[in-house]
Amino acid sequence: MNRSLIRRLDLVSLQLFIAVCEEGTLARAAEREAIAISAISKRLGDLEAHLNVALFHRKARGMVPTRAGEALLHHARSVVRSVEKLGEELDEFSRGVRGYVRILANISSIVQFLPEDISSFLALHQQIKVDMQEMPSVQVLRSIEERLGDVGVCCATGYETSLQTLFYRRDHLMVVVREDHSLASLAEITFAETVDFDCVALHPSSAIFTLIQREAARLGRSLRCMIHVPSYDGLCRMIQAGLGIGIVPSGAFDVAARGLGLRAIRLTDSWANREMHVVTANREALSRPAQLFVDHLVGASLGPATA
Repeated sequence: MNRSLIRRLDLVSLQLFIAVCEEGTLARAAEREAIAISAISKRLGDLEAHLNVALFHRKARGMVPTRAGEALLHHARSVVRSVEKLGEELDEFSRGVRGYVRILANISSIVQFLPEDISSFLALHQQIKVDMQEMPSVQVLRSIEERLGDVGVCCATGYETSLQTLFYRRDHLMVVVREDHSLASLAEITFAETVDFDCVALHPSSAIFTLIQREAARLGRSLRCMIHVPSYDGLCRMIQAGLGIGIVPSGAFDVAARGLGLRAIRLTDSWANREMHVVTANREALSRPAQLFVDHLVGASLGPATA
């Protein structure tokens, strides 16, 4: 059936299917796509026939996807996005770009290390284009396993993975407080001494939040997390506003907390020393541009480490 489906499905029908799902009626979808209503109706009928399943509940006021339709919508959007991305890349090739590297990276590596390393890489390889997406470490690993990117940069420690993993950089976690906080005079601290304070944290799927939640549970304690934020600059602003203390890598503190009147206290727990990794599904099977990029990051790891 899969081979038959590949032969029978076409991108135009998928695009029209998406339009009907998003607009809710054939008339609005036809207007959006500049096509006759009868043409959309026929394509949807053919699509349902090929798939042997109803894709819509047809109601008096419009069309609502069935559960099968919702499943197709998810994949159709992905297919259309991939084709659009392919078009963009081929256009870049026609204008002289000689290769792409798709990077998936966690926020810590993006804030602390990757900007300079990508800049120096592109200075050496001006005809290679880099496309980078930020996501939590666990999602980086899963996405590279699913071949949704070429190279991952994340904290792979503590996760089971079949990926090829190379050391990239080290960072160290710090406790961030306001200058008027009761802990502000300390130069270093254990995590156990911080658990009873209200805290601000990155999103629940982030590697750091997962780590501190696990350590709190090991101590038989619960985190008093007041708010989750998506970025280090947002986290530091929340701390500045008095919503709690936070834990961030030292390099991220230097970037995100500048001018906010915050203090960083070194965590003495052994797990506060973290490693960032470069991960690939199969290094030998990477495109030449991606191999060059991996080599560049591994070479950068030989430089001074951040502590």
